[in-house]
Amino acid sequence: MSEKPKVAFYWCSSCGGCEESIIDLAEDILKVVEAVDIVFWPVAIDIKKKDVEAMPDGSIAVTFINGAIRMSEQAEMVKMLRRKSGLIVAHGSCSHLGGIPGLGNFWNKETIFNRSYHTTPSTENPDGTVPLESVIVEGEEMTLPAFWDTVKTLDQVIDVDYYLPGCAPPRDLILNALGAILEGKLPPKGSVLSPNKSLCDDCDRNESKPEKLEMLEIKRPWEILADPEICFLAQGIICMGPATRTGCGERCIIANMPCRGCFGPTDQVYDQGAKFLAALGSIIETNDEKEIEKIVDTIVDPAGTFYRFSLPSSILRRRRMEAIK
Repeated sequence: MSEKPKVAFYWCSSCGGCEESIIDLAEDILKVVEAVDIVFWPVAIDIKKKDVEAMPDGSIAVTFINGAIRMSEQAEMVKMLRRKSGLIVAHGSCSHLGGIPGLGNFWNKETIFNRSYHTTPSTENPDGTVPLESVIVEGEEMTLPAFWDTVKTLDQVIDVDYYLPGCAPPRDLILNALGAILEGKLPPKGSVLSPNKSLCDDCDRNESKPEKLEMLEIKRPWEILADPEICFLAQGIICMGPATRTGCGERCIIANMPCRGCFGPTDQVYDQGAKFLAALGSIIETNDEKEIEKIVDTIVDPAGTFYRFSLPSSILRRRRMEAIK
């Protein structure tokens, strides 16, 4: 009997939702366990770093890595897993695009630490203590991983073979990816394992979009009781659907919430935020500069809205703190 393919899972900077997406396979996880040998999954099984180090290079068939890369320890681990694995799959928005942790790139280590340990309303830190990478305690050195200034996507640190998009990826995409890997029916390296078309193409509300879409004001979701059958953009609500890949099952749309862009752009789009800005500019129906400024001013945190999941993978990449200083 042939040996089962070895599979690993690892978690970097993320919320843990991608780990839950594996559990969300429900009874289908039994099929996965039956088909593969999970050799490394820190949140579920007790296997140490040294155990992985002892594995032969290339012995793991595929490793699913979720989360952005924010710490030196994470970079060390994913580089080791790259050596040990035949395939690396970026699992979820954070490893794929940078995700919500990537919004930290609007600041740097200094400003983040200052806010976290000194200036939040609930902080009580009279000694001004902050985490140190190294400290001597009773003659012994204690260390912590280095906290990077810049959050990086997984493929900015190691070579990535495939991408599973989403926050978190839906169960059908995960099962399809596992099936394609086990059957050797994978698309070309570098593919995003989701349909290469925009969410609007699959959205049931697309038919409700007027022939000429116009936006004269922008409303936030809590400011309006959105009609569950009408295009969000037609209601003046920002929806990232035109700039976002489909494959999510329209989970947010079905819950009457606009798309926030977690699946990232299609292959034809270089920068998701810029793509949506172009789409938005084309439907703001006024040539009056003051009117345009008034409309745009109603967008709270434009960069954080249009690059909510994709800042580290975008043209912007990060904020230039030296320019601010």
